[in-house]
Parts: sequence; structure tokens; C-alpha cells
Amino acid sequence: MFSAKNVTRVSVAGGVAAAALLLLAGPASAHVSVQPVGEAAKGGYATINFKVPNERDDASTVKVEVNFPADHPLASVMAEPIAGWKIDITKSKLAEPLKLHGNTITEAVSKVTWTAAGSKIAPGQFQQFPLSVGQLPEDADQLVFKALQTYDNKEVVRWIEEPKEGAAEPESPAPVLKLAAAGGDEHGAAAGTDTAAKSDGAAHDTAKTETASADSSDTTARVLGIAGIVVGAGGVAFGVLAGRRRTA
Repeated sequence: MFSAKNVTRVSVAGGVAAAALLLLAGPASAHVSVQPVGEAAKGGYATINFKVPNERDDASTVKVEVNFPADHPLASVMAEPIAGWKIDITKSKLAEPLKLHGNTITEAVSKVTWTAAGSKIAPGQFQQFPLSVGQLPEDADQLVFKALQTYDNKEVVRWIEEPKEGAAEPESPAPVLKLAAAGGDEHGAAAGTDTAAKSDGAAHDTAKTETASADSSDTTARVLGIAGIVVGAGGVAFGVLAGRRRTA
């Protein structure tokens, strides 16, 4: 049986362990990151979200700058309006023009900047900054975006270190967008259709299985019912014959 002292020790140990987990998880979860809304397929278009958490207890984030990779320029970048934030999209001349939908593109987006205009990311909060981007490269497995996070106390955190496979995570990793294998058309419509078709097919198979199961159960019930009637009739006949023998 646990004594009050043992319970106290267990509680303290549990609290220390939980605090240690929070300390370990805190920095990893506080990085500026980028994730697709759905899937970011090679050669297609995607909506992506830059998630910016506030790491400081005594300052608020008032500016976020995201630099786009020069080795894989994106010609189409559209920002979703966010209340309380001013958005600036900077384009730069390309060293080599791009061919996109039969058009020659001579410049691409090099940076997107969100500046607080009546809003901010306060301590203990985060903000998502969505963009629609494309055409994603077909010859890359990921895109690395270097970001700068500015606080209202003038501190600037540079999320610019590119993570290396097999190596420890850097102290200030840059946001990395993973690209999925291309499937269907460049806008992902065919992939969605294929997924829907598979889903419908699976639902149809499930319905067939359920129907077959119901039919089987119904047949079994009928057989048992008939068998019961036969057994019952046999019992009645046996009783009648037995009664006749006794009378005789």
C-alpha cells in the first residue's frame, strides 16, 4: 500500500518528467514551419501555410519575411488577405527565363513580407500566413524557404539554416516544404478524381459485402426456421402416435 510520502514522491517525479518533456518539445514546436493544405505535388499548384509561433514572453512578432528559393523560382504566388497585416510581394529578374503554359516568364517572386498593421503575434500565440504557389518544380523533392521573424523590441530571428538528412536539427532551421510525387494533371484534379473513384469503389465493395452478409444471415434464419417447424411437427406426430398406443 502506498503511503502519503510515496504518493508525494511519485507526484514530484511525474511533474519533473512532464516538465522535462515540455522543455524538450517546446523549442522543436516553436520553429517557423511550412505545410501544404492537402498535397503539394511536383509540377502542380498548391496552397501552403507558413506557421509562425511567438517564442518570446516579453515581445510580439510584428514582421515576417519569407525568401523564396532562387534555384527553383515560382512564377505564380498569391497571398490570402489577413486582417491586421500588410502584404508585400517582391519579384526579381530571372537569370534564365521560364516557360509556363506557353508563356515566357522573365521574373519570379523572390520574397513575401507580412508587416503588422493593427495586429501582431502576441506571446503564447501563433499566426498562419497562407499562399497559393506554383508551378512547383518537377525535379526537386523539397523547397527550402528562409524566413526572418521580427519582434517589436527590434529583435530579428533568422530561420535560415537548411536541415541536412541524417544530421541533427539545426538551431534555427529554415521552413522546408516536402513535395509529393506528381499524379494526374498539374493542378491535382486527376489525383483527386482517382482518390474519389477508389473511395467510391471501396464503398461499393463494402455495400456488396454487407448485402451478401445480410442475404446469408437471412437464408440461415429461414433454414433454421424451417428446421424448427419440421422438428415441431415430428414431435406432435410422435405424441399423437404414443397416445394412440396407450389407448389401444
